[in-house]
Amino acid sequence: MGLCIIMLKHAVMDEWHNKEPLVTEICSQYKYMRKIRGDGNCFYRALCFGHLESLLQNDRALQRFKETVKQSSKELLAAGFDESSFKDMLDMFVGVLEQCEADEQGDALLQLFNEQTTSDSMVQYLRLLTSAYLQNHADFFSHFVEAPSLKVYCTREVETMAMECDHVDILALSEALGVSIHIASVEGGDGHRLAHHTIPEGAEPCLHLLYKTAHYDILYPHCH
Repeated sequence: MGLCIIMLKHAVMDEWHNKEPLVTEICSQYKYMRKIRGDGNCFYRALCFGHLESLLQNDRALQRFKETVKQSSKELLAAGFDESSFKDMLDMFVGVLEQCEADEQGDALLQLFNEQTTSDSMVQYLRLLTSAYLQNHADFFSHFVEAPSLKVYCTREVETMAMECDHVDILALSEALGVSIHIASVEGGDGHRLAHHTIPEGAEPCLHLLYKTAHYDILYPHCH
């Protein structure tokens, strides 16, 4: 599955040899990067692993997030999903959270995410939750979707595995889970500086991601 963690400077020096200002900027803020598999599901996988990793040393926060995930089934039911279509995925998701709660060594999360079936099941559930949240808040999100309808967009672009994530999907999932995200984007800058986006705007992010060439990796600030 990838998910290896490496010194950020080593990673970007090889890839960005003609972008020294970007290398200087990102290395001044972040020390490590965790590479995420580039399979079209990288945003969902990065958000899920990165957020859970940030909760491992905070039992109360992890328990609250587990409750949020359990309650998220109501979002799917409200959007018209049949419980049988997501129950197994939700049970697996909650099971991972419970294993993380019981893990004193802190290595269960990485082992679980390196299991293809487990990791993909969690990603698929997050895709369904994103779709449900978009549809349940259609009055707002429909204005930002280029498709015959929001339903068509969700079916084709959100619920289908290996489809790249758009900004509207990121916003929806952030709101659905209550997760604040900071994205440092190589693509959105002027070639000399990174573009920075915090979702929701003005929040204190609990997760930092690097966006480059339609791909997301996890960033770790120096203070991490």
